[in-house]
Amino acid sequence: MNLIKMSNKVFTAALFFTILFIVSCQTKNKEAKKETLKTEMELPERPNILWLVTEDMGSYIPSFGDSTIVTPNLSRLAKEGVVYPNLFSTSGVCAPSRAAITTGMYPSSIGANHMRTTSYTEVTGLPSYAALPPPETRMVSELLRMNGFYCTNNYKEDYQFEAPKTAWDESSPYAHWRNRSQDQPFFSVVNFTETHESGLFEPYGFREIETRHYHSGNRNYKWKNFGTSHAKNRMAEEETPVHLPKDTKFTIPPYLPNTDLVQRDMWKLYNNIAEMDKQVGAVLKQLEDDGLLENTIIVFYGDHGGPLPREKRLIYDSGLNTPMIIRFPNKIHAGTKDEQLVSFIDFAPTLLSLTGIQPADYMQGQAFLGKHKAEKERKYIHAAADRFDGFTDVIRAVRDKRFKYIRNYRPTQGYYLPVEYRERIPTMQELLRLRDEEKLTDVQAQWFRENKPEEEFFDCLADPFELNNLADNPEYKEKINEFRNEMDHWLTEIGDEPNLPEKELVKKLWNGETTQPITTNPKITSSEGKVEIICDTEGASLGYKIIYKDAKTSESWSVYQEPFAIPEGATVQAQAYRIGFKPSEIINSKTN
Repeated sequence: MNLIKMSNKVFTAALFFTILFIVSCQTKNKEAKKETLKTEMELPERPNILWLVTEDMGSYIPSFGDSTIVTPNLSRLAKEGVVYPNLFSTSGVCAPSRAAITTGMYPSSIGANHMRTTSYTEVTGLPSYAALPPPETRMVSELLRMNGFYCTNNYKEDYQFEAPKTAWDESSPYAHWRNRSQDQPFFSVVNFTETHESGLFEPYGFREIETRHYHSGNRNYKWKNFGTSHAKNRMAEEETPVHLPKDTKFTIPPYLPNTDLVQRDMWKLYNNIAEMDKQVGAVLKQLEDDGLLENTIIVFYGDHGGPLPREKRLIYDSGLNTPMIIRFPNKIHAGTKDEQLVSFIDFAPTLLSLTGIQPADYMQGQAFLGKHKAEKERKYIHAAADRFDGFTDVIRAVRDKRFKYIRNYRPTQGYYLPVEYRERIPTMQELLRLRDEEKLTDVQAQWFRENKPEEEFFDCLADPFELNNLADNPEYKEKINEFRNEMDHWLTEIGDEPNLPEKELVKKLWNGETTQPITTNPKITSSEGKVEIICDTEGASLGYKIIYKDAKTSESWSVYQEPFAIPEGATVQAQAYRIGFKPSEIINSKTN
């Protein structure tokens, strides 16, 4: 009987401690959740935003699993921030992707999907034209300026349309947050060119002889090489900083041949990344020196996938997937990974959301962070590939976290396009040589097929290089149907007509006219001591400068929102601009 009582006591005690442990764990979990929410709420109400943007960037850095090259500055960002491995561009090339980033709209929905619409006119037989989104569309930087942010771009633009003067407080090699008004929140974009495809050309050498970003913001500094072309602004290879031994042996992706020339291009690629990392470090040091690190959200990303053949311009993951790291103030969520799918069209709404601004209704993306974060994470990303320079294809893609569906609208046309710019890369020349000598492996020869299947379907986890097409595999029939339906839904939703000839696209953008529309000249009026500016063109952005009595002029074009007062004796200069239209003339007001 005593043994039974003792057992009951032991059982009761064990039960008590078990319940206590469970309650304690639940309490800790609740506290952890509260702490997470608390840290998220501790973001500044109007944080500064700094975008560090590199070009032609695959997952070639340690924080994304490749330890070939040391990148101390990016690795520090990753250690203090959040890594996003599932960021995808909307195109495998820069200008359409940058159009998506700045507008929050798919390039193929606004006429931005054909690369280089203002050039190659002799080849295409088309007039020079620009993307033409709906009239309410604004560059996201302009929306931020309208809400009091100082916005700078240093220094590449390339949006498939000319940026209006209202887009930036400054867009130049001098553009920098340091030129803003005291305590004004800023959105600054710094572009790094070191990793661009042209960095693989021969003769090899960096386009920047100096550490360019150390001098950003200093308008008195005289640039040594600014304004020269990518190909000309080079130094000899023996003068180039070497961050990796030239005899390093690299792992070559299976779609490229493992030859000395390709190994040399891989060395260039990693060496360029290390030089870019050095430039990133220069900018981060400026931010820290200014005491701004802990009230600035820092975002590092590439403008699409890697620079090598069968990477850039294609919509395999090698052309779309690019690294992203976000460092939040006070290292919130430091050293973590966020696996959610993110598309470039999510950048504009997320930028607004992080600054407390409601994303615009016309935006086709969704905020993945901030006050207006979407309730559900996105299930799919979408991409398109059309004309590149003088060569046209029509391809659309849909991907979730595991599978990718590709629809080829020109199946009788091969994948490979003889883009002259790409053929300056020694690896591309090597591929063509081995193709002509019939020495490519079956995998390497896939890109040079004379035609392609109407549909492709890949398991991107099992087949990361997207070499094994599962479109005819009956095991995936149901999944393929899901992606077909998603593709059709997406095309209808954004108004994408893949088979529409580019000539007809231009007519559609220009409303049947044969010349590019022109923004109507603004009208400047003055009443009761205030200046009013209007324009008859629907959706036009209105920019203005004040010319003071002593002939001094405002440094940047302000965004007109409502009537404003000016000092006695001053005049106003104004210009109207709608994206995709030619800008108006610059109009001057009459003297007061």
